[in-house]
Amino acid sequence: MRAICRLWTEESGQDVAEYAVMLAVILVIVIGTVRLIGTNANNVFSQVGSQMAN
Repeated sequence: MRAICRLWTEESGQDVAEYAVMLAVILVIVIGTVRLIGTNANNVFSQVGSQMAN
């Protein structure tokens, strides 16, 4: 617990916190993009598969 408090009060601890927030934001954007692209790609492949079956 002391180590966390020390990191929180030191400037290097603030850098770590900022990097953690940036990483969290980037991960949210990447996960959202992958889910969106994955859904759209699934729809496209389903349409192509149904057209090839006809």
